[in-house]
Amino acid sequence: MSIPIKENRLENLTKDEISRYSRHLILPNVGIEGQKKLKAAKVLIVGIGGLGSPLALYLAAAGIGTIGLVDFDNVDFSNLQRQIIHTTEDIDRPKTASAQDKIKSINPNVKVNVYNTMLKSDNALEILKSYDIVADGSDNFQTRYLVNDACVLLGIPNVYGSIFQFEGQAGVFWADKGSCYRCLQPEPPPPGLVPSCAESGVMGVLPGIIGTIQACEIIKLITGIGEPLIGRLLTFDAMSMRFRTLEIEKNEHCPICGKNPTINKLLDYEEFCGLKRNEEENPVEALSAEELKRRIDNNEPLQIVDIRQPREQAIYKFPNALVIPYWQLYSRKDELAPDIDTVILCKIGQRSIFAIKTLEEAGFKGKLFNLKGGVNAWTKAFVPDAAQY
Repeated sequence: MSIPIKENRLENLTKDEISRYSRHLILPNVGIEGQKKLKAAKVLIVGIGGLGSPLALYLAAAGIGTIGLVDFDNVDFSNLQRQIIHTTEDIDRPKTASAQDKIKSINPNVKVNVYNTMLKSDNALEILKSYDIVADGSDNFQTRYLVNDACVLLGIPNVYGSIFQFEGQAGVFWADKGSCYRCLQPEPPPPGLVPSCAESGVMGVLPGIIGTIQACEIIKLITGIGEPLIGRLLTFDAMSMRFRTLEIEKNEHCPICGKNPTINKLLDYEEFCGLKRNEEENPVEALSAEELKRRIDNNEPLQIVDIRQPREQAIYKFPNALVIPYWQLYSRKDELAPDIDTVILCKIGQRSIFAIKTLEEAGFKGKLFNLKGGVNAWTKAFVPDAAQY
């Protein structure tokens, strides 16, 4: 099973290309014709991070004719542990620019289209429509649903990958031939339930394994060789070194790819994933690192609660903080004095928002503040010798 590539897009290989791709050309079922399809193909990579790095490198080396790169972030030191397309010299550069340079250094024949922007409902269809395949290397649910829905509406295969700590998944969602991502995951998890890599960590080699599997599936889809992961989900556990394959049947009641679809245009995916605050909700009050420092220096009554995991506190221990891991907050809420202002802190000020909501829902009546930017904002402002993580 392969994607359709029009005959008029197929070009002959040059002498240099024959030499470059010779190991492909002598493979059964690939040959000259298969390599010409790779040269004609257009693949869009969403997210140039852990998964997008091996994707971009291997697709460039394989001779994909056009590679699109979508990312709005800059390269950070913490990326280098796993995002192998970027180097120390790329720190603070846009990831799209860094990746474009590496792709061109590997294979100058590849055309690279750069979209240094966030993929959103108002630009996704316009960006995706020019491509044969989309590779989803994103790290959040709102983008995964956006990519899925845009691919279904355009009839494009979505080569999916995701990672978490020591585990990963890969699959091919192509609604015209099988199931879509919504068939696997009809609804997103509640906000804050699944922490990001920045909050939970990830084994550095894991995205290399999953991203390379995605690249393999893309090459199979273009050349028509093998059995792609259409309607199947491949899971990988690095700790036990085990792969499993799960069948993902098409859901006849799927709201976008089922028999009677109710979604015929892109949605507000932040709202769909529960990330937009209801106006009737009480806003979470926040303190900046500077405001917290001023209150500490003035000896104002405060109780500071660090909800990070023990392995995070080993990197930097916040002075005079009460340590209550996030998952223990509900059961240990009585340890907090409701008549003293309470500051909740985590790494970057995201988990602490959900922690405050947890305490409010548990009936805690004291004044709660979120440390804006978390421990990283504090150390950046006042402990320059401390490592950012």
